[in-house]
Amino acid sequence: MTPSYADTVMAAIRGRRSVRAYEGRYLDEETVLSIIDAGIHAPTTLGLQPWKFVVVRDHDLMKRISDFCKPVLLLNLKDRTDAESDVFKKMLESKEFNIFYNAAVLVLVVGDERNRFSTYDCTLCAGNMMLAAHAIGIGSCWIGAIEPVTGSPDLMQELKIPEGYRIVAPVVFGYPKEEPEKPPRRAPEIVWVR
Repeated sequence: MTPSYADTVMAAIRGRRSVRAYEGRYLDEETVLSIIDAGIHAPTTLGLQPWKFVVVRDHDLMKRISDFCKPVLLLNLKDRTDAESDVFKKMLESKEFNIFYNAAVLVLVVGDERNRFSTYDCTLCAGNMMLAAHAIGIGSCWIGAIEPVTGSPDLMQELKIPEGYRIVAPVVFGYPKEEPEKPPRRAPEIVWVR
């Protein structure tokens, strides 16, 4: 029996994982554009679509951004002692660790600073992109660790962020080296108002 459209969509939603290990394979432009196209079909406040996209294939630039961000992130975590922070600190201290996990491409969904809803809209856009990528066998991961790059005017200039826009959703894409395990999900806490 052929799976229904709804089955396919639900499989993509339930099957998507954050991928943190990538093959060195090139991701072609057509695939990247297809993923972005899925993004622009996300819900958007009043249909304003306050996003633009910066596609970074320059791995040297990505390495320099990673090298810039790692010590800043470590400094921000220095007083944290929880298990999650300890794991992240250990990763950041490794010279070989790259915050982009050596993915093929980094796509920055950037939002119009004049639109007060752009954070929501760009986040929904990125969510669509990650689901679409998974559906076609491409891994993805939201890279919150890029945030310190905004403190480097030189790197921001190299990223060619359009004037009047800011980075909202930094996502890497590439062919996964392995399929990550499914993390456990807690039952949702739901309040019914009737």
